[in-house]
Amino acid sequence: MDWSGIGSAIRRWCAGEENWVDNRTVYIGHREPPPGTEAYILQKYPDNRIVSSKYTFWNFFPKNLFEQFRRIANFYFLIIFLVQLIIDTPTSPVTSGLPLFFVIIVTAVKQGYEDWLRHKADNAVNKCPVHIIQDGKLVQKQSYKLHVGDIVMTKENETFACDMVFLSSSANGTCFVTTASLDGESSTKTYHAVQETKSLQTEEELDTLNATIECEQPQPDLYNFVGRINIYHESEGPIARPLGSENVLLRGATLKNTKIVYGVAIYTGMETKMALNYQSKSQKRSAVEKSMNAFLVVYLCILVSKALITTVLKYVWQSDSMRDDPWFNMKTQTERRKNKFLSSFTDFLAFMVLFNYIIPVSMYVTVEMQKFFGSYFITWDEEMFDDELYEGPTVNTSDLNEELGQVEYVFTDKTGTLTENNMEFIECCIDGRVHVSQSISNGQSFYSHIAIDFIDAPVAVVDRGREDLFFRALCLCHTVQVKREDQTDCPKQDQENRRSSVYISSSPDEIALVEGVKRYGYSFLQLRDNYMELENAEAEVERYELLEILKFDSVRRRMSVIVRSESGEIIMFCKGADSSIFPRVKEGKLDLVQQRVQHNAVEGLRTLCVGYKVLTCEKYEEIHTLLQNAKLSLHDRDRKLAEAYDVVEMDLDLLGATAVEDRLQDKTAETVEALQQAGIKVWVLTGDKMETAAATCYACKLFRRTTQLFELTTKRIEEQNLHDVLFDLSRTILRQSGTLRRDSYSGFSQLDLHDYGLIIDGATLSLVMKPGENGNSSSYKDLFLEICRQCSGVLCCRMAPLQKAQIVKLIKVSKEHPITLAIGDGANDVSMILEAHVGIGILGKEGRQAARNSDYCIPKFKHLKKLLLVHGHYYYVRIAELVQYFFYKNVCFIFPQFLYQFFCGFSQQPLYDTAYLTLYNISFTSLPILLYSLMEQHVSVDALKRDPTLYRDIAKNSLLCWKLFLYWTFLGVFDAVVFFFGAYLLFDHSAMTSNGKVFGNWTFGTLVFTVLVFTVTLKLALDTHHWTWMNHLVIWGSLVFYIIFSLLWGGVIWPFLNYQTMYYVFMQMLSTGPAWLGITLLLTVSLLPDVVKKVICRQLWPTAADKVQEMLRDKAGNVTIGSENNVQTLLQA
Repeated sequence: MDWSGIGSAIRRWCAGEENWVDNRTVYIGHREPPPGTEAYILQKYPDNRIVSSKYTFWNFFPKNLFEQFRRIANFYFLIIFLVQLIIDTPTSPVTSGLPLFFVIIVTAVKQGYEDWLRHKADNAVNKCPVHIIQDGKLVQKQSYKLHVGDIVMTKENETFACDMVFLSSSANGTCFVTTASLDGESSTKTYHAVQETKSLQTEEELDTLNATIECEQPQPDLYNFVGRINIYHESEGPIARPLGSENVLLRGATLKNTKIVYGVAIYTGMETKMALNYQSKSQKRSAVEKSMNAFLVVYLCILVSKALITTVLKYVWQSDSMRDDPWFNMKTQTERRKNKFLSSFTDFLAFMVLFNYIIPVSMYVTVEMQKFFGSYFITWDEEMFDDELYEGPTVNTSDLNEELGQVEYVFTDKTGTLTENNMEFIECCIDGRVHVSQSISNGQSFYSHIAIDFIDAPVAVVDRGREDLFFRALCLCHTVQVKREDQTDCPKQDQENRRSSVYISSSPDEIALVEGVKRYGYSFLQLRDNYMELENAEAEVERYELLEILKFDSVRRRMSVIVRSESGEIIMFCKGADSSIFPRVKEGKLDLVQQRVQHNAVEGLRTLCVGYKVLTCEKYEEIHTLLQNAKLSLHDRDRKLAEAYDVVEMDLDLLGATAVEDRLQDKTAETVEALQQAGIKVWVLTGDKMETAAATCYACKLFRRTTQLFELTTKRIEEQNLHDVLFDLSRTILRQSGTLRRDSYSGFSQLDLHDYGLIIDGATLSLVMKPGENGNSSSYKDLFLEICRQCSGVLCCRMAPLQKAQIVKLIKVSKEHPITLAIGDGANDVSMILEAHVGIGILGKEGRQAARNSDYCIPKFKHLKKLLLVHGHYYYVRIAELVQYFFYKNVCFIFPQFLYQFFCGFSQQPLYDTAYLTLYNISFTSLPILLYSLMEQHVSVDALKRDPTLYRDIAKNSLLCWKLFLYWTFLGVFDAVVFFFGAYLLFDHSAMTSNGKVFGNWTFGTLVFTVLVFTVTLKLALDTHHWTWMNHLVIWGSLVFYIIFSLLWGGVIWPFLNYQTMYYVFMQMLSTGPAWLGITLLLTVSLLPDVVKKVICRQLWPTAADKVQEMLRDKAGNVTIGSENNVQTLLQA
C-alpha cells in the first residue's frame, strides 16, 4: 500500500483543499490508480435501485397513521374520540369515531393503492437489463445491480440507467440526447466526450482505461455539473481535463441518432439528478386556507366558551339541594367526597364532546376533493389548448386554485412570454454602415447585400476586410449544432441550405443570427473534430480550430470563442448585450454603432454587439492556463470562471451590431389590457435594454401614448443622487394622486386623470434594495413602493434572475401583503416563479425549466386571461361559499343542542339521535355543497371574459372577510333559534297525536333535525345560480335519502342495537298534521331573512355580478317576448 498517497490525501483533507469533503472520487472500472499518484480509498455508494414508494409492508400502518394524525383536524377528533372512550359522555364514541375512521381508512386505502402502484413501477425499472464492461467483455445485469464506477454501454433509443460521464461513442466522441422526461425539452442536445477518451471504441480498450473522476456530491440541478477527470499513462504524468454538464448523461434521458455510447457511472439510484428532482417544491398556502384556519380558531374558542358556560351553569343549577340528584339516585358518601375539580373537569370534557360537532370534521376532506376534481376543469379547457404545440394547460398543484381569483400583481417576463421568442434577422450595422438583408423591388422581396449610411451619421469608409471579419464572427461565435435533416425529428428547416441541414440551438437568437448571415454569403457548415467549418462569400470553405468557448450566462450577458485560423492567427470573437460590450471596447467606431443600437432598440428590436481581439501565442497560452485552472477547480468553479472571463474579455475592437425582431404573441395586448381592467397591476421584468423593453410595453398596451413615463435608471442617478430622484418622483406623482380617491380593491385611481408609468433598471434597483448603514433596509424601499403603487405599469429592465425574485418578494411582503403571480418561460424566470404566491410557466422555446417549477403551466400568455378571470373567479367564489356554508350549517346543527341544555338541567342529554349526529356531515349535507363547489357559475363564462371588472368584486379575499363570516355565523344562530324555540313554542303542552299523547324528547329532537336538514339544503338551493341535472339529483336526492333513512332507522327493529330509542318516532311525527304545518312554517321563517336581505342588497347596493345577472335576465326576457311575437305573427299569417 502506498502510505505516501494516503498521507497526501489526509493532508489535503485536513487543509480543506477544494472543499474536499464535498467531493467524491470515482475509480473508472474500479481500477486502482498507479502507485504514487492517488490513494485508493474504497468508498461505498448506494446501488442503482430507484425507490419512489413511500411505504414498506412493515411500516405502512404506523407511518400512515402518524402522517394522518399530524393534521390538526384529525388529531382533534382523535382526542374527542378518546375522551368519549375514557369518561362517561352523553354521546356514543361512534358519533366521533365513525366519521374519523371513515376518513382515515379511505385515505389509507387510497395512499396504499397508490404506493402499491409505485412499488410495481419501481420493480419494473429496477429489473431492466443493462450492459456493463467487466474484464473486457460485455455483461448483462439488472439495473439495480449497477454500481458507481461501472462502465456502461447504452444503445440508440435506450434510456440511460444512471448518471454517467460520457467516455466515447460510435459518433467520434459526440452523441445526441433528448431530455423530455427530465425537463420536457423535446429538442435534441449534443454532448461531448473529452479528447483523451473519445478514441476508445471497443470494450477491450475501455477496460484498459486507468482514470479517476473527481466531482461534486449529488445535487438536483439538471443544468450544472462540476468535475474533472484524471487520466493516468505509464509513460507520462496524469492528464487532468475539466468536466461540465455537456459531458454528463443523465438518467432518464434517451440516446438518439447515435448507435452506441459508453460512460462511467458517477451517481446511481436515489443519488441521480432525476431522483433528487422527485422532491416537491416548498408548500404554498392560499389566502382561503389561512382564512379557514382563522375561522377554525374562532369556532374552537366558541366551543370552549360553550363548554365552560354550561359546566358553570350545571353546578349553579345543582347548588340548590332541591335540584340535586333524585332520591333514587342519591350519591353515596364517597361520591360526595369526590374531588370537585376532577368532577368539573370531567363535565367540561363531556360538554366539549357534546358540542364538538361545531367543528366541521368533513370540511377539510370536502375542500381537498373540491380542489382535486376542480383542477381538471383547467386541463379540460379546450380554449386553452394550443394547436401549434399540441399541448394544453397543466396543473402541477391544485392547492392554489382559488388563489387564481385573488391575484393583485402579475410579474411577467418579456422574451418568450409576451413575445414569441421566434427571432427574425432584420439588419446589421458594421462600423456605422447599416446592412439591410431584405430589399423590396416591384412588390417582391429578395435578399441582397446592401449597405447604407443612416441619416445624421458621417459617411463611413467601406472596409471590406472588416465586413468579412464581422460575418465570420457571426458564423463562429455561437453554440449552434448542424444536423442533417433526416437526423432530427422536428427541427427548424433551412430552406436555402443546399446541404439539406438544419441548425439547432437552445437560443433562438443564435439560430436567427447564423441563418441571417447566410444572406450575406457566409454559411456555417459544421463543427467536426474540434474544427469549425464555414463557407465564405466566394464559396470557399474555411476551417478554424476551436480553442476555447466562454459560455454565455445571464449575469455576464455575453459569450466568446477563441479560434485559430488556417494561417495560424488566433482570434477571440465576443458578442453580447451593448451594456456588457461597450465598456470593454478599446477600438472601433463606438459612437456610430451606439447610435444605431439606440435607434433599433426604440423600434423594439433585440440588439447584440460584436467585437474581436487578436491574440498572440504567448497571450493565448496565458489565457488558456487561466481558464484551465478555473475549469479544473472543484470548489467555487463558477466564481473563478467568471473572474477569468472578466479578465479575458477586455480591450475589444468593436465591429458592429445586429438587430433581430421578436414579435408579440397573439392577443398579448388584449390580455394585458384585460388584466389592468380587472384591477391587476402588471409589471414587466426583463433582461433586455430599456429602449427595446419600452417599445414592447407600448406594443402590448402596458404603456399608452398618454402615459407619463418616469425613469429611475443609472443614467439619471449619475446626474442626480438616488435620494433626490426618489423624492422628486414622489412629489410629482403622490402630490397629484393624493387628491384622488383610490379604489380599495385594485389600487388604481378610479379617475384616469393621471396615467403614470415607471421604468427602473437593475443597477438602480440594487441601490434601492441596498441595506442601510445600520444593517436594516433603507428607507428607499417604502418610498419606491409608494411610487410604484400610483403607476399603472412598471417596467424593470436589465434584470438579473435573482433581482426578479427580489422584486416579487419586495411586493409580496409589503404592508398590504398583496397576492402576486409570476409568469415566465425560461430558466432565468424560475426564481421569481418560486417566490410568487402563484407561479405560471409558459411552454416556451427556452426549455421547460419554468414549466417544471411552476404551479400551473399554460401554452401561451393569452391563456392567462381565462385562467384568472374565469377559472380563478369561479374557483374562489365556489370555495368561499363552501367554507362559509360548512361553518353555517354546523352552527345550525349544534346551537340547538346548546340551547337544549337550559331545558334539561345541563345534564348533557343529546338533542339528536346518535345516527343523526354521525351522518349529518357525512351523508345528509355533504354531496350538495361538494357539487355546488364544482359546478356553480353565478355569472356566465362569456360575461366574465367580456367584463374583466367583475374580477374586482372578489378581490382582497372579499367573500371570506370577517364581515361576511359574522353574517353567516349569526344567520346560523338565528336559524338555530328558530328551529329550537319554534318547535318548543308550537308544541309545548300540546296534544299532537290522535290519541291525545304529547311528543317526547326524541320526537322533539327529530322535528328540529328535520327542519335543520331541509333548511340548510334549501339555503344552498337558493344560492345556486347554475342548475344542472346533477344539482337537482344531489339536492333533492339528499332530502329523499334523509327521509328514507329515517323511515328505515325508526321503522325496523335492528338486531345489532342494544336499545332503539328512535323506533317509530319519525313515522309518528309525520302522521300528524301539526308537524307538517310546523315544518313548513319554520322553514319559511328560517329562509325568509336571508332572501329579504339579498333582495334589499341587490336593489340598493348591487355588485357588478348582480348587475350582469340582471342584464342577462332582461336580455333573456326580451328574447322570449320576441320569440312569442314571432310565433303569433306566423300563426296569424
